[in-house]
Formats: sequence, structure tokens, C-alpha cells
Amino acid sequence: MISKNKATLIGLIAILLWSSIVGLIRGVSESLGATGGAAMIYTVASVLLLFTIGFPRLRAFPRRYLLWGSLLFVAYELCLSLSIGYANSGRQAIEVGMVNYLWPSFTMLFAIAFNGQKSNLLIVPGLVLSLFGICWVLGGDRGLDVPGMVDNILTNPLSYGLAFAGALIWAAYCTVTARMAGGKNGITLFFMLTALTLWAKYLSDGGGAMHFSFHAVLQLALAASAMGFGYAAWNTGILHGHVTVLAGASYFTPVLSAALAALLLHQSLSISFWQGAAMVCGGSILCWLATRGARTRPAIGSQARTSA
Repeated sequence: MISKNKATLIGLIAILLWSSIVGLIRGVSESLGATGGAAMIYTVASVLLLFTIGFPRLRAFPRRYLLWGSLLFVAYELCLSLSIGYANSGRQAIEVGMVNYLWPSFTMLFAIAFNGQKSNLLIVPGLVLSLFGICWVLGGDRGLDVPGMVDNILTNPLSYGLAFAGALIWAAYCTVTARMAGGKNGITLFFMLTALTLWAKYLSDGGGAMHFSFHAVLQLALAASAMGFGYAAWNTGILHGHVTVLAGASYFTPVLSAALAALLLHQSLSISFWQGAAMVCGGSILCWLATRGARTRPAIGSQARTSA
């Protein structure tokens, strides 16, 4: 039996792996294309999950969970990967990834609205601070700049729209599967369905050139490993480790993700960006504290993840 501390460490490694996703997805998309690169990532990650977690016995799964879990998971992963792949630049990809990190706050809100999660008034400033932080990030170097934020979004409304939709969809996934899963984990199936959907889109769009190189293959391997092994590590941590420690650490993922993405994409981020990222983290933590005293499960469980 794995020790509790060791399992917690493995769970923390999962947070580190998922924090690298934004930079790695962007790197792969620059060589293999937004859709083709994402399809390759989820295909390789599916193979890794088959070896680490295995393929689930579908007959033992609640049908509602398979249906809604599949739809919401695939929709989210498409929003996540394509929003980053369609970004106009590395800096914009990092901003898009930050928009996606609204999902922890939205998850808390959905849990209160639909799962009967008890909370206190901290949920209000938590949501406001998260949204304010995103506005601060999108305002550019001047911080809160509404005209600048609007102009920024209008340069690529598809990417920003997909990221925001993804945050809502993942919050819905966490809320819905918490009630339907019955302790089951269909992550391998969901990844395979995501890969198939991306390949279908890739072919329907007429394909497209994929420029394979050593650097592209290396980034592909790292991105798929971060996803596949990240899920395996998170399952170990959440099942056998200190859940409170993992949940608390996960709320600092936006800052870690931005730092790793900036390193991987060779981007220099302004002070105002880091201020906004800190606000997003702070808002998520306030939302978590608003529900901490309740007896229901934390928003981040075996079905959820902390990645972008």
C-alpha cells in the first residue's frame, strides 16, 4: 500500500504536469496545426492511459454518466485545445489559458446552484475577484483597461470565446459527473472519443500539413505524457493522499501554468499580467473557502483536473 505522503507527492506532480499543458499544446500546434496537433496529442495520451489506467468496463458504468460525461468532456477538451491552437501568438495563448482558469470559481457556483452545496457570502467576492483578474489580464500592460480589453478580445474572438465556453463546460462536467459517476472513472474512453472527434474535424477541414521535426515530436511526447500521466498521478493522489493539500495546491495552478507557458513559449509577461493571475487564484481560493465548511465533496475530485 502506497503511503499517504507519497501519494500526495504524486498528486502534486500531476498539478505540475497539467500546468505545462498550455505551453506544450501551443508548441505542438505551431508545428502540426491547431486541429491536427490536438488530435495527435489526444491520440498518444489515449494510448498512455490505456497502459496506466486501462480501458473501463462500460457495462458497470451508469449510462447517464457515459452519455453526459462523454459529451461534456469532449466538448471541453475541444474548447481547450483549439482555443490555444487558434491563438494569434504565444502571449495570446497564455491569456486564453488564463481565461480557462475561471472554471474553479464557476464549479463552485454550479455546485451551489445545482448540487445543493452550502456556502457563505465569500462566494460573491470570490467570483468578482476572479472575473476582475481576467479583465486585468486581458487589459494588457495597462491593467484594467476596458477599451484595451475589448480590442484585445476582438483580435481573436474565437479563441477567447472557446476558452470562456470551456470554463463553463468543465464546471458543468465537474458538477454533473459528481452526481452521476458513482465512483467510476471513464477518462480513458473520454480521451479516445476526444481524439476521434478531433481527427474527424481534421479530415472534414481537408486535413492540412503537419511539419514533423525532432522538436515537434518531443513536444508532442511531452504534451501527451503531461495529460496521460497527469491523470494517472492525480487519481493516485486523490484516492490515497491528502485531498485537502492537493485541493489547496491546485488553486495556484494559474500562476504556475503561466510561468511554465512563458518559459516554453519564450514570452515575457508584464507585472499587470501577474497581478491579474494572482487575482484569479485569489478568487478561486475565496470560492473554495466559501464552501469549505460543507460536508459535500470538494469541487476537485477524481473526475476533475487542475489543468488548463
